[in-house]
Amino acid sequence: MTRNPVQRLFDWKVRGIRWIEIIGVLLVAAMIFSVYVAKAAAARESAQIAQLEREIAETRQRVRLLRAEAARLEQPARLEVLSRSAGLAPVEMERQADGVALSTLKPAPQPVPVAAPVEVEPATAEATADASSVAEGLR
Repeated sequence: MTRNPVQRLFDWKVRGIRWIEIIGVLLVAAMIFSVYVAKAAAARESAQIAQLEREIAETRQRVRLLRAEAARLEQPARLEVLSRSAGLAPVEMERQADGVALSTLKPAPQPVPVAAPVEVEPATAEATADASSVAEGLR
C-alpha cells in the first residue's frame, strides 16, 4: 500500500500528538505574539499622536495670545501717548521736503572728538601719513 506523502505527514505522531497539531499550535502562538506586538506599537503611536496634538493646541493658544498682545501694542492711541511722553510729535507739513529738495539737505556737522597726541616711531609715521592722505582723498 502506497500512501500519499501528505497523508504520512498527518499521521506522523510523537508521543501520541501529531506533528501537524504541534505546527498549528506554534503558528497560532506566533500570530498571537505578533498581534500583541502590533497592539503595543499602535498604543505607543497613539500616545505620541495625542502628545503632538496637545502640543499643537498649546502652540495655537500661544499664537492667539501673541497676536492679541501684538494688536494691543500696535494700537495707534497707545503709540501716540508713548511718542508724546517721549517728546516726539508728528512732522509739520512745512518741514517736509519733496524729492527734489532731498539732495540739498545735509545732516548737521558732528563735532570730531580730539584725542591725545600719540608718539609714533618714524617707520610707522610714514605709514600713518600715507593712510591719512588716502583717507582725505576718499572724502
